Amino acid sequence: MPLIPEEPQIHESAQGPRATPSSGRTAPTPRPVPGPRPAAPSRPGRPGPLRPAPPMQRTPRDVAASKPSPSGPAASAASAANPQIQLIPASAEGALDAADEAVDLLLESGRSPGDVLVITTGRPHPWAEHELSFGDASYWAQHDAGDDVFYADATVASRAASRPVVVVAVNGGPDTAAAAALPLAHARAGALLIVCGDPQQINAVLGTGV
Repeated sequence: MPLIPEEPQIHESAQGPRATPSSGRTAPTPRPVPGPRPAAPSRPGRPGPLRPAPPMQRTPRDVAASKPSPSGPAASAASAANPQIQLIPASAEGALDAADEAVDLLLESGRSPGDVLVITTGRPHPWAEHELSFGDASYWAQHDAGDDVFYADATVASRAASRPVVVVAVNGGPDTAAAAALPLAHARAGALLIVCGDPQQINAVLGTGV
């Protein structure tokens, strides 16, 4: 229970001030005891984030940072030649959505947009279609600037430069499109290759289980 202030003793003060024998000064009147302070008004809570925070997860960058890596030109060449491969199972109809989700997770984990190249084997990504509507020169100028995620159709992906992360959406097209795009994407990926599509088709082309 909260402590309750005691009532002041006023027996002597009720009789009036009392003179002291030595100085003739009157004793001060006792001050009233203040009552309990009113509770402070509660502060409004801070507004929450506009979007929920991504779940804690080990990103490719975190994995690379947690392992000691050898130094030197030989180690750099080996890393570039053997990027980590991740497979996201998806149908041809859902491969593009899966690729977009992978890009979102990469950006949320700290990857720069200029680190990511996305290759499609079927219908081009809507971003690529939009940029190409302004002309081929404007489209490739976006690529050369290197400050945003770049989306390329498999038929023109050979013109794209290497980037740390390459995401492939096997979203249809002829079988030859995937057969050509996957080895090209593997060669363009500096650290990580993410492939969204049918696992059997992807493994058959890459020649390895992922």
